[in-house]
Amino acid sequence: MTDMTTIHLGDLRLDSLTLTVPLTADDTDDRTIDIFSRIVTKKGGEDLPYLVFLQGGPGVEAPRPSLEPLNPSWLGTALTHFRVVMLDQRGTGLSTPVGDALLAEHSTGDIVDYLSHLRADGIVRDCEAVREALGVRTWNVLGQSFGGFTTLHYLSTHPDSLDQVFITGGLSAIDRPAEDIYANSYRRMHRNSEQYYRRFPEHRAIIGDLVARARAGEIVLPTGEVVSESRFRSLGHLLGSNDGWLDLYTLLELDPASNAFLHDLSTLLPYGNRNPLYYVLHESSYADGVVTDWAAERVYPEEFQADPTLLTGEHVFREWADTVPALRPWKDVALALAQQEWPKLYDARALQASGARGAAAVYVNDVFVPLDYSLDTAEYLPGVQLHITSEHEHNGLRASDGAVLAHLIDLAHGRKVR
Repeated sequence: MTDMTTIHLGDLRLDSLTLTVPLTADDTDDRTIDIFSRIVTKKGGEDLPYLVFLQGGPGVEAPRPSLEPLNPSWLGTALTHFRVVMLDQRGTGLSTPVGDALLAEHSTGDIVDYLSHLRADGIVRDCEAVREALGVRTWNVLGQSFGGFTTLHYLSTHPDSLDQVFITGGLSAIDRPAEDIYANSYRRMHRNSEQYYRRFPEHRAIIGDLVARARAGEIVLPTGEVVSESRFRSLGHLLGSNDGWLDLYTLLELDPASNAFLHDLSTLLPYGNRNPLYYVLHESSYADGVVTDWAAERVYPEEFQADPTLLTGEHVFREWADTVPALRPWKDVALALAQQEWPKLYDARALQASGARGAAAVYVNDVFVPLDYSLDTAEYLPGVQLHITSEHEHNGLRASDGAVLAHLIDLAHGRKVR
């Protein structure tokens, strides 16, 4: 089934496309899902090539275009060169979203099987279906974070469908277990925690007190969640973005007993809201042919055990399936997925032979996608020019208001850049 509708937003034309596609790559499997995408075209740009945007995640739909302010902030830059395809990756947004209704209708085993088809390999098959529906032989990809991981799989399997690739904070490690990636991330979170306390030394004692309160079960959110120590310390994910430190600073100014503090804390904690895929599939996004088995827990560093003021990042813990109300119904699914043996996503030889062209932003201080592993992966993609920068953190694509993307486009086209 194909369904297309069009609306106009100022000088932008928004074409919404819904396709019904197979859930799996197995021709004998008749299960299907719907895939939604929105094609954004600026007036006068009707003949420009397509750029499909692959959002970070997993479990996060594509941004919804808006004006005044322009959203996403890099869209104006992109529309100067491309028609932009905003794809809701399978399981998110309007692409047969995953929700609690699944739990009431299916067994744990069936749900685990279903979710196992929502990774990068399935997303790439959906991209191919959309590309074919648009009637183009090749198009371009912009992959942010998890979207960059998906782009690497795209290059491993369908390089002939891609003209240029642009990757921001998404050159994932290849042929490494998830443990290596999480251990590296802990080291970087240690560094970022210490940097924060050097700027705001008075906050170390405040964090220490709040961790003690969490240990005692004294922080209870409006959702009913009794915040555990590991959950509270996951606020460190804020230190992985350009301006996240300000959110943490503002939170720590508040009275911990106040409604404002509890509301803001609930908003800032990762994993507990919106789409359960972010929690239950997160470790699988690093699973390149391995069983994850709660890798972040298994490499939890001794120094983090000794110092409760060190904050963690995108590290997931199984106890949250007991303590976070939104995740509690997904406990059996999360436990089963942690024991799943995942197929490989990346093929180093295929990447080397892909002839990939484009550019990638690699952030020196990225706590989620480590610099050293990104540089290793870049060796397989000699035609992808690197923009290595300490000017931005992991969210540089959005935080730079299009400057990072403009730089990558200039690099890819061999234009002189500052």
